[in-house]
Amino acid sequence: YGQPPVLATYTPPSHCPFNTFSQIVLEWKATCKGRQFDRIFGVWLGGVELLRSCTAEPRATGIVWSVEKDITRYRSLLLSPQNQSFAVFLGNVVDKTYTGVYLVDVTMHFFPLGYVDGSSSKVGASAFGGGVHADLVLPISRNLPLNDGLWFAIQNSSDEGLKEFRVPQNTYRAVLEVYVSFHERDEFWYANPPDEYLIANNLSDVPGGGSFREVVVSLDGNVVGAVWPFTVIYTGGVNPLLWRPITGIGSFDLPSYDIEVTPLLGTLLDGKSHSVGFSVTNAVNVWFVDANLHLWLDGKSSRTEGGVVDLVAKPLVESLVTDFEGLNGKFWTSARRSILSAGWVRSSYGNVTTSFVQDFVFNNSMVMGKNGNQQIVNQVILFNDSVHANLPSPFVKDTYRKFSLYLDTDEVDQDDDTSLSVSNVTLGFDVDMFKSSAFGFSKSSLKNMQDAQGTMVIKGNLVVRGLGETQQDYSYTSDGYCYSRKVGSSNYTILYDKVRHSCNKRSHSHLGPHSIKKLFIL
Repeated sequence: YGQPPVLATYTPPSHCPFNTFSQIVLEWKATCKGRQFDRIFGVWLGGVELLRSCTAEPRATGIVWSVEKDITRYRSLLLSPQNQSFAVFLGNVVDKTYTGVYLVDVTMHFFPLGYVDGSSSKVGASAFGGGVHADLVLPISRNLPLNDGLWFAIQNSSDEGLKEFRVPQNTYRAVLEVYVSFHERDEFWYANPPDEYLIANNLSDVPGGGSFREVVVSLDGNVVGAVWPFTVIYTGGVNPLLWRPITGIGSFDLPSYDIEVTPLLGTLLDGKSHSVGFSVTNAVNVWFVDANLHLWLDGKSSRTEGGVVDLVAKPLVESLVTDFEGLNGKFWTSARRSILSAGWVRSSYGNVTTSFVQDFVFNNSMVMGKNGNQQIVNQVILFNDSVHANLPSPFVKDTYRKFSLYLDTDEVDQDDDTSLSVSNVTLGFDVDMFKSSAFGFSKSSLKNMQDAQGTMVIKGNLVVRGLGETQQDYSYTSDGYCYSRKVGSSNYTILYDKVRHSCNKRSHSHLGPHSIKKLFIL
């Protein structure tokens, strides 16, 4: 902490006999030995964030883990001939108690054309997107030099991170990719009680703000999109023994969220600077937010033009019902929000009108029992968006997401100045995506769910002993292709690992150290 990121000069591979790549993968591989908290880190190239992740918590005997992320969407940035600054920030503290030092290698893998099947990427090509990957990616992050990460640190609900930018005047499509993570007093925001409960019980050391959070994205002061984030649990969260070796969903590769800005290009194509802003509703410290602006450029025109047809950000509707006496009680929180934008862009592809709609629904029920020592949280977020464009053949992409969380924690004081913590967690998401264009129709479904149960005995801030068990069920289908994997672990040991690569019921098992490494990539 308090130190600048590690920097290196990046240049694209020059020794390859080809300059076209079908896939580019970033690999993070690290080792650590001793005792250490989970630490958040980020990887940036030219200020563009490529990966946000959380470290594995080590054992005394040491730990090795790796993460592989497809970063092909940053192709234009990765192949740019100019030298660029490659930055890694991992805030860590080493002292007499927390002795773990992280040793890290970061590798880029460039796969030649034809190495992987890119046929699915053809859906939605031509006028809307010109293919899959943007021609230019602009950083919407803080500028170096810094003594921490390049993200904006949002401290409270009135704080805002701002970045000015300027787009080329031949831009015809724009997508803002937003990275979000939550820490310190808001690491478990979904379990934060309402402020009135804290005030009534004089709980000044307990994080508040209630259980609802929303990352609001503005353009020149106007709300243009939002992120209602997935509840990532880091490797030290709830019970660290749950996440060895099967880590919590999203903890090793935190999700980013796309906001279609194309309908608003009419306001950006004037050659002037504009600003993107980030704020977090109900936030307490601290949230890390930044973004990448993906731009598609018209190679046959030096200038495009456009206009905004509509921008409607309906006010957030949030409600809270409380029923508590002393430290015991129940709280019901709900929220709704819709945001719509529509606009047109005239380029060599013609005059294309695009609309972008986001719809959100949030429900959280919280029970405090056993004089405040037991907490049960049941939460569901519905996070849906759609992009429609009136090309010669209409382009449609509809995405439906369901983020779910069940958390039951119970803490019991023991006679020997220790406490026993019992935890049950169900965490996961469902995503259904539909695409339609001149190239055809495609549908994909992804379901990723975890169930975890654990106990631990705590003395001070240290885990003395305990047990963690986790089961994960992952399945993906797309246009006749199926993949599924079911894994389970107990007390650091893989109990089963079953994989199915096709849509029939044949499967095979992976056992042994190699499969344990693979688990971290899910």
